[in-house]
Parts: sequence; structure tokens; C-alpha cells
Amino acid sequence: MTIEEELFRKAKIDFDKISKYGFKKEKSLYKYSKNIMNNTFRVDVEIDEKGIVKGKVYDLSFGDEYTNFRMEDSIGSFVGQVKAEFESLLKDIRSNCFNRKDFINEQSNRIAKAIKEKYRDEPEFEWEKFPGYATFRNKDSKKWYGIIMNIDKSKLGEKSTDEVEVINIKLEPDEIEDLLKQDGFYPAYHMNKKSWITIILNDTIADEKIMSLIDKSYLYTVKNKNSAKNEWIVPANPKYFDIDKALKENNTIMWKQSTDIKINDIVYIYVGKPYSSIMYKFKVVEVNIPYEYKDKNIKMQKVIKIDLITRYEKGKLSFNKLKDFGVNAIRSQRYMPLALSKYISKIER
Repeated sequence: MTIEEELFRKAKIDFDKISKYGFKKEKSLYKYSKNIMNNTFRVDVEIDEKGIVKGKVYDLSFGDEYTNFRMEDSIGSFVGQVKAEFESLLKDIRSNCFNRKDFINEQSNRIAKAIKEKYRDEPEFEWEKFPGYATFRNKDSKKWYGIIMNIDKSKLGEKSTDEVEVINIKLEPDEIEDLLKQDGFYPAYHMNKKSWITIILNDTIADEKIMSLIDKSYLYTVKNKNSAKNEWIVPANPKYFDIDKALKENNTIMWKQSTDIKINDIVYIYVGKPYSSIMYKFKVVEVNIPYEYKDKNIKMQKVIKIDLITRYEKGKLSFNKLKDFGVNAIRSQRYMPLALSKYISKIER
């Protein structure tokens, strides 16, 4: 890996900034030059339209390119000084013309951003020895539900020795077995292979699918002694699905299966604005039903069949009331707090 590749591997170019820094555009390249070492050397830096940085050092006394500082076995204070000043200039360009990225691959950064938006969890870089490794943990339980790592691809059983980024998440053993038959999924690297799986982050697998699996992994960090057994709160957007209209035809409806819901589980549906309340209580009567969406861009997924048990008045189980029981967000399917389950049972009597 070159000096430039190492310094800019977690940086993203901001083209609005490089002109202010002094770069001049020539055809498809942005160029910048600066003298160093008391004007005895000149550094020429080029950045292409993809943000890839390349630098050269010239000895102004002879007009030749100076490359000694790039040799691994080069020694001496003079060579070290040239290398230090070259790196110092590149770091200054990185600081002023680039934005920092947490990870190398674009998909890794998109997934980290999606996790932050959904769960408000930042990546935690916990190991000095492995600066590219970052964990995602539930703030309440302090448990991990994902870890992004940069590793040699050969560690996944591939012949390639290229560096890749992956994420490890926790899933049911049966689902792990099914996923391992698909491209982009590998036996968990450095973790229990029965309950964890490794997903490569190079756009082999769509972000939406990865996030749906992360949702399942997240649930392992919140289901505890304070949650009601086999009871779930599921969000619904009234703009996209009119539950009352569907229930006029039949008290049984289909619903997207996003976690390991089982038959006889209870599903409370929380309807967003303008209701902002739990409005329905259903019982799961069938799971793992294949479903083909009309939109051909959406791959076939599994759904569950649920039977209506109870309708609730708007506001009876409002979001403000749910907060009293520790439900501060309903962004995806989540566990039902035991205290809230008991409260609902009480008001149903």
C-alpha cells in the first residue's frame, strides 16, 4: 500500500474545498505543487475525479523524481526528513480538502449511517491494535449486535488476499445455515459460527437486506427478563397501509415478517402520525409465508398471517403513555416491555 493510499483510505474528497486550497484543474485532474526542504525539493500532488491522490517528489537540483523515501529498506535522517515533510503536506491536504470516513468501503459507511439513524448508536473503535474494527452496541444493555472489521479476504476462505470490510451479526442457527448458501455470506470470522455470521460489505448484498438482518441481531440485545415473552410492538405507517380498510374484509391480514416471530406470538401494532398510538392487538397464526411483491424491484420476502384480537381507542396507548414504560422509540419491530404488557392486560379487563 502506498503512502497516499494509507493516508486517504478513510477520507472522502470535497471538491468545493480543493480550489480554495490552491488546486488547479487541468482536464480531469486537480493539481497542486509546493516546495519543501528549504526549496530544494518540490511536491506535485494530483487528485482525479474519483478523489484518488497521487504525489511525486522532485529534486530541484537535478530535476529528477526523488523516490528513495518510498523504499521500505531506506534509512538515514535525510530520507526520513523528506518522507516526513511529504506526509505532512498530504495530511494537511486531507485535513483541509477531505471529510473523514469511519470506514474504507462506501457500503460500510452507508450501513453505519443507517444504524446511527435507526438506533442512535455510533461505531465504537475499541482496539488500538485493530483501528479498523468497530462495534455497535445497544446503549441500554451494552451488548453488541454488530462489528465491522477490515480483514484479509483469505480469512473468509477465499484465494484473494485483498483487504475487505465485513460485518458480523447474530442470527438464528437455521437462518445462518440458509444464508451461507448465498453469495456474500460467510461463516463468522473470529466469533461463534453457530450464532454469528459474516457479511461482506462490497455491495454484493443490498443495504436493505443487510439492515433487515441487523434488526434481528439487535433484538438479541433487548430481549431480557424485563420483556414479555413472545410479545412484540410493530410500527405501521398509515400513509402506506390502511389497516382498518383491510380488516373490513377479513379479521386476518398479512404482515411483513422481519424477525423470528413464531406462531401464537402476540403482535401489537403501533400506528404512526396522526395516531401515534398502539391501535391493534393480533395473534400470529402462520409464519414463513412466501410473498411476491407487485413491484418487481422488491425481491420475494416472507410474511406472517395475523388474527385481530383487540382494537384500541386512539390515545389509549399513546406514545407518551408508552414512554412511561421505557418505550422511547418504535423505529422497527421491538420487544414488548413486561410492565407495559401487564398494564395492557389490566386495562383490557
